[in-house]
Amino acid sequence: MKEIKEIIKAFDLSVKSNEQVALATVVQVEGSSYRRPGARMLVTENGHLTGAISGGCLEGDALRKAQMVIFQKKSMLVTYDTTDDDDAKFGVGLGCNGIIHVLIEPIDPHQENHPISLLNQCLADRYDKILVTVFDLNNKRSEQKGTCILYPFQGQRVINEKIILSKILLDKLDMDVQEAFRTKKSSIAAYAGSSPLEAFIEIVQAPISLLLVGAGNDTLPLVSFAEILGWEVIMVDGRSNLATSSRFPTAKQFLIGKPEEVIPYLKLDSRTAVVLMTHNFNYDLAIMKGLIPIQIPYLGVLGPKKKLEKMLENLGQQGLILSEGEMSKIFGPMGLNIGAEAPEEIALSIMAEIKAVISGEKGTFLKDKIGPIHAAEKKKFLKA
Repeated sequence: MKEIKEIIKAFDLSVKSNEQVALATVVQVEGSSYRRPGARMLVTENGHLTGAISGGCLEGDALRKAQMVIFQKKSMLVTYDTTDDDDAKFGVGLGCNGIIHVLIEPIDPHQENHPISLLNQCLADRYDKILVTVFDLNNKRSEQKGTCILYPFQGQRVINEKIILSKILLDKLDMDVQEAFRTKKSSIAAYAGSSPLEAFIEIVQAPISLLLVGAGNDTLPLVSFAEILGWEVIMVDGRSNLATSSRFPTAKQFLIGKPEEVIPYLKLDSRTAVVLMTHNFNYDLAIMKGLIPIQIPYLGVLGPKKKLEKMLENLGQQGLILSEGEMSKIFGPMGLNIGAEAPEEIALSIMAEIKAVISGEKGTFLKDKIGPIHAAEKKKFLKA
């Protein structure tokens, strides 16, 4: 989501300066690659890049092709085959042993629901969206349909009216999109027929929301990491002299007051992580009590295990017994075991644990993982 926000910001600047742009999107990967489908890069006619489609190896060639797309005002599909030992002769030399398909589209700011407009609409709220990008692997040099449909969680789909899609294709896309909403997984679909097409059906989720209860100095590294990652930070504390925009300029919101005053204003969803670190036992306990039943994926408690045990004992004395499912969402002590000592190291271990939990991973060594690092996007092959 951070990349999308940066691309939108760069696009707005290009519009103000009357500079033409193109959007490069990784739409399909076969084998291994540094970036997966959904990676994007905005290219201006003067060669400025925002975002990335690789670890830096494809950008130079993609820049040249994007400038050609801008000049011709015609989209194209580019394939980089890094399974060839001789790929370095093309100036690529990735060594990733994969095939990467990149769609490059010219952006007309006057066109309603153009690709970046659809990206911008993904930021409207914290509900999941589905973005559909249609392309033709059999005719890469022909003009592509491109990023053309946005499906909100509720409401009607939004279509780039410049793109013409058959009713049959739209009906099939509707079915696959509903599955993507259900599974929360992106997929690549192939649609047979007289003009076979592929579609990248991309689940676009809101950024992780870090609800940070505590505004002491040890929370500063957490907020810094959150900014780098593009997470949204909500600061909660009863001390107005600490929870300030001067100390935390990147925080999205400040909730200052007693627990019973701020709890009604907490906005929680499936991508919200709450971290309790005020160093005030009673304040943290009151916030935890206000979160019951625990429906967020992550609730972290700073301090030793005995602190969490004491908090749970206090809740039990008030008749609040947490279920096994609720207990699985509480992390105390919080953080991955990386030998952290300094505040910055502790913050790193906490942020890594939150990311692992929300991504459904265990936070283990990648070298011990069997199979590819990234799970391949599910592929569907449907008849006409």
